[in-house]
Amino acid sequence: MTEKDLSKKEMELQKRLEQVKALEQDIKNREKTVRDKEKAKKQVLLRLSPSLWNDLARWADEDFRSINGQIEFLLSEAVRRHKKS
Repeated sequence: MTEKDLSKKEMELQKRLEQVKALEQDIKNREKTVRDKEKAKKQVLLRLSPSLWNDLARWADEDFRSINGQIEFLLSEAVRRHKKS
C-alpha cells in the first residue's frame, strides 16, 4: 500500500468518524427532547379503591410496568379508541 493509499484510507476513516460523532450528537439531542417531554407531564391526584389498586398492580406487574405506567397506558388506549369512534 502506498502512502497515497494510506492517506486516502485515513481520510475515509476520518469522514466515518465525523459521521459517527454527528449520529451520536443526534441521539443525545433526541434523548434530551424525550426527557424534556417526560418532565412536562402533568400530575393528577387520583383516588382508587383498594381493590381496584390491587387489580391494577397485578396487571401492571404482568405487563412489566409501574402502576403509574399502567394507568397512563390504559388512559392512552382509551383516548386512542375514543378518537377512532
